[in-house]
Order: sequence, then structure tokens, then C-alpha cells
Amino acid sequence: MATLSHHLLTEAYNNAWANHRLLKACAQLSQEEFEARRTSFFPSIKATLNHILTVDWFYIDALEREMRGAEPHPNYLSFFERDEPCGTCAELRAAQKDADRRLIEYCRQLKDDELGRVVTIMRTGSIQRDKRYRLLAHVFQHQTHHRGQVHAMLSGTHVAPPQLDEFFSAGEADERAQDFAELGWTEKMIWG
Repeated sequence: MATLSHHLLTEAYNNAWANHRLLKACAQLSQEEFEARRTSFFPSIKATLNHILTVDWFYIDALEREMRGAEPHPNYLSFFERDEPCGTCAELRAAQKDADRRLIEYCRQLKDDELGRVVTIMRTGSIQRDKRYRLLAHVFQHQTHHRGQVHAMLSGTHVAPPQLDEFFSAGEADERAQDFAELGWTEKMIWG
């Protein structure tokens, strides 16, 4: 029987897989197309993908610190000092791949009886406290929300938006085999 901690691990893998597919599509854009002003919450594909990354850095740092028993980061704003730390899609792909790896490794260590542990995050003028499972649910939803925006913006380019709404259904392994090979994953790594 699957556990909640294993489910969160599969969510982390699915998250990384969707990022891989989306960023692979975005890599086909010229730099001009990547930076072009578009209608969305953020004004470009570049800005939206950078937002996903910086928010990931912020929450992954908090989760990793809590797991190590380290103090919360004293200045959360340092994660957002530059709105767009990555100037190109290639830089974003590398940085997002590393963030996704860190999130998978974090989730791999989770145990069901520890999911209620509180993660403390310093904010300007306040302290945020959330249980691990709630913070992870937020991280996954945040990425899904903004990936959808990038997906829609891609529709206005010559690059076809990739399929992102499939999960790891058992009968669809052949449809993800190429992506898994590119990521160095196997079905057994995820499902045991």
C-alpha cells in the first residue's frame, strides 16, 4: 500500500517531469521570443519561469533547513533580490533541474509519522509556520499554476505547448520513456 510520504515523492517526480517537458519546449524559442512581452500574470515566459525557480529556492531552502535542524533563513528576501536570476532558458533549465533534484531528495527522506513537523520561515515582520505536508502541497500547486501560464503563453509562439496534464498512469509508461531516459529515471525508481 502506498503511503502519504511516497505519494509526496511521486508528486516531486511528476513536478520535475513537467518542468523538464516545459523547459525542453521553451528551449526551442529564440532569446527574443523567450523574453517577449505576453499577456499573463508575469509579462513574459522568462519572467514566469524565473518566478517558479526563485519561489522553489525559497521553500526548498526552508524544508532542507528544517530537516537538518538548522535555523530558518534570516533574510528570505535574499532569494528574490533579482527578479530574474537566469537570463536564458539554458540557465533556467539547469537551475530548475537542480531545484527539482533537491525537492525529490527531500521527499525521498520523508516518513509518514514526521509529515506534521513544523517548518519555520522568517518573513518581513512575521514568522510563517506550516507543517511539512502543507508546505509541499503549496509548492506543487504553485508550480502547477505558473507552468499553466507558461503553457498558455507558448500557444502564442511557433512552439507547440507540451502535454503536461498526465500523471504516471501505469498504462502510459511508453509515452514518458524518452523523457525518463533523458532524466536518467526508471519506473522502478519512482514506484519501487
